[in-house]
Amino acid sequence: MENLGLVSIITPSYNSAPFIAETIESIINQSYPYWELLITDDCSSDNTIEIIQEFIKKDSRIKIFQLNQNSGAGICRNKSIENAQGRFIAFCDSDDCWMPKKLEKQLAFMIEKNCVLSYTSYMTCDENSKIQGIVICNKKITYTDMKHDDGIGCLTAIYDSQKTGKIYLPHLRKRQDWGLWLKILREHKVSYGMKEPLAIYRLRKSSISRNKLSLIKYNIRVYHEILHFSYIKAYLYFFIIFLPSFFYKKAKIRIINS
Repeated sequence: MENLGLVSIITPSYNSAPFIAETIESIINQSYPYWELLITDDCSSDNTIEIIQEFIKKDSRIKIFQLNQNSGAGICRNKSIENAQGRFIAFCDSDDCWMPKKLEKQLAFMIEKNCVLSYTSYMTCDENSKIQGIVICNKKITYTDMKHDDGIGCLTAIYDSQKTGKIYLPHLRKRQDWGLWLKILREHKVSYGMKEPLAIYRLRKSSISRNKLSLIKYNIRVYHEILHFSYIKAYLYFFIIFLPSFFYKKAKIRIINS
């Protein structure tokens, strides 16, 4: 297989023992072999570290880093990006999975499109890995689109650091992936999506992203700190632009999954 460039896969982990083996196996099973998996652990108190170390013994492409204090997924991802050696920066959380040809297909797509940032559709599953539905992505997302709502599933995203340099996530406890896409698109204007679902997102009862009300303040912080809106403009943009876009997207997903 042609080597299109090393892919650095960025994975944060925290008490991920029930799922992380499945995540790592989905990466090991990629048809595209030129990758490194950079896992940064956020002070897990279960046996996550031991599980990762067993995989490291078998595959030298897997590396682990550990934070000294619990800091959140964004800081973990930035630690991994700091140590990344690859041209392409990809993201996969410790409870999600990739389809076997994700990297092969998505990198070919990026080369064909000559794009800086790409993403794909993805399926959703429950905590028992039973498929629940599918989230269909848009073919193209511009900077203006991204200001309306985050249309990129983090587990599907890849950016080309050869074109952008390394770009780090903003220091937000939540919604930092949306902030990253905004930072990239502010400079590079457009991203492209593949309609084929190439990843599986796990819906967990304990997931902080499922509590949408708690995310409001972080959405406001993205508008204020990343886009430099005043707080008044940030709140107006959230209620007038973001919420209608968000609910339309959720309604569309429900129709597709019904």
